[in-house]
Amino acid sequence: MGLFKFAYLIPLLHLFLSKLISSTPSFTPLQLTQIPVNFLHLAKQPAVFDYMVNIRRKIHETPELGFEEFETSKLIRAELDHLGIHYKYPVAGTGIVGYIGTGDPPFVALRADMDALAMQEGVEWEHKSKVDGKMHACGHDAHVAMLLGAAKMLTQHSHELQGTVVLVFQPGEEGYGGAKRMLDSGVLENVDAIFGIHVSSRSPIGTVASRPGPLLAANGFFEAVISGKGGHAAIPQHAIDPILAASSVILSLQHLISREADPLDSQVVTIAKFQGGGAFNVIPDTVTIGGTFRAFSKDSFIQLKQRIEEVIVKQASVQRCNASVVFEKPFYPVTVNNKDLHKQFVNVATDMLGPQNIKEMQPVMGAEDFSFFQEAMPGYFLFVGMHNESLGPVVSGHSPFYKLNEDVLPYGAALHASLAVRYLLEHQPESAAANGNLRDEL
Repeated sequence: MGLFKFAYLIPLLHLFLSKLISSTPSFTPLQLTQIPVNFLHLAKQPAVFDYMVNIRRKIHETPELGFEEFETSKLIRAELDHLGIHYKYPVAGTGIVGYIGTGDPPFVALRADMDALAMQEGVEWEHKSKVDGKMHACGHDAHVAMLLGAAKMLTQHSHELQGTVVLVFQPGEEGYGGAKRMLDSGVLENVDAIFGIHVSSRSPIGTVASRPGPLLAANGFFEAVISGKGGHAAIPQHAIDPILAASSVILSLQHLISREADPLDSQVVTIAKFQGGGAFNVIPDTVTIGGTFRAFSKDSFIQLKQRIEEVIVKQASVQRCNASVVFEKPFYPVTVNNKDLHKQFVNVATDMLGPQNIKEMQPVMGAEDFSFFQEAMPGYFLFVGMHNESLGPVVSGHSPFYKLNEDVLPYGAALHASLAVRYLLEHQPESAAANGNLRDEL
């Protein structure tokens, strides 16, 4: 299905883009505001909407975990080939980076993560996961579909773009730090800014939510093995009980938040793993505990990490046990939204959805490896709402009963395209000569 079916839309969008994306910045505020409106109108047409739905369902049926997204990557590359979009592959194993535009600055990136979660889908529907123990329960299948939808619209005007839109299809977001590996590859070193979109089941369809500054917390995982001496439960004096020691450790770790952290500096330590013993009357030799710690500042995060290790080792020793602590890397930094990009987001989203549908959200303790991109360049992360009360109760991400409202796809695609086009418009170099050596990424 081609966009040519909507001949009445393409000339209209072409008129605005050709006028706005030109070497002479002669455009009116009204023309500028129409870009997001037109992209949303186009994204809701069957040629684009059905395209995204089809892609999303294919990906949902065959979920793949971090750095195993081989079929997902193959599907994306086939679509990029069909659209005539040049790309680099492989990046960070299964990742892909595509380019639309001149190949010259400015470079603005749009990111979609690709990986699924290790859980069994509990939703019965036609396109349920066909892979046991794996499911797209966080919307990454929708993220890929939305970015490809944006690419489909942008390619119709690639010859008019004075700059380059960089499409980032990222592997391994769910705890693997795929964003860092993409950065380490060097393929994004010329990017001036990056935007990331995540679907939200808690915000109504047709709304968006974000904020400037800290949005999501820094995150780390740890595991500790507490070793004692096993024995019979009836004669504990002849054993050294690691279960008791682990219990003391867990209680002491909570004191790091209640008695050491500034109450105005949000931090979390959660023990979510406790393994030890296999019989009712036998004290085990060892117990393994594990969990996560989070904070909204780098200094607080480092301090929390140091104190977690100290508390585990020393509290275990009080109970005559030994303890070893391993911190699993990579640690995710704080997700911090660039304030200038926040202004641009608000302007674009207001033009598209109206000011009443722009929500400033409070920071949350969830984490995102998009934060690695933000450490390397100005970045902005936002949530696009998809909740519709008529479709039933809210089910949060990372649940086996997670459902995606596919009506969200046009909003994400249109936001991607609009943010990229408006960024290129507002960040044109003064002259090619002033820019020095232009980098030809294409």
